[in-house]
Amino acid sequence: MSFSMRINFVDVIVEGSLKNSYVNGHKTGYEFDIRLSYYRGLFLSCVDSFSLVVDGEVISNDRITLGLNHKEFFVDQLGDLNAEFWELLAPAKIKVMKQGGLAEGEHHIKLELFLRVPYLPVPGSEEDHQYVPLDSCGEKSLCIHEGRGE
Repeated sequence: MSFSMRINFVDVIVEGSLKNSYVNGHKTGYEFDIRLSYYRGLFLSCVDSFSLVVDGEVISNDRITLGLNHKEFFVDQLGDLNAEFWELLAPAKIKVMKQGGLAEGEHHIKLELFLRVPYLPVPGSEEDHQYVPLDSCGEKSLCIHEGRGE
């Protein structure tokens, strides 16, 4: 499909949310928050495409989880989650498993997140059930400052 809908209500990648993750005092990865760039919430099963690049490194989906509604899901599970609703104003937490986390300083994050709008079928696509794609992608540089909780 050659088009997608884009509505920029918020920055998708939440400013100041990047930090390292710790388990028993050891850096096990890093995390940051994202929001929907849309005017209403959607079910997680509406996620059609998700990819993440951090500092030029393509992160494989088996190392990424999305936290929402006090639950955590691997990215490859999202298409099956038709009972998990992403509220409009609720940030989702992206966690990446990476021993040692990220170094202090600035890091560039590029998120590709395409969803389908289940109530907007593409005209003429009744047989193959295509829906209008929603571009909720984002790109931003964020900083980690160890010891200051950022």
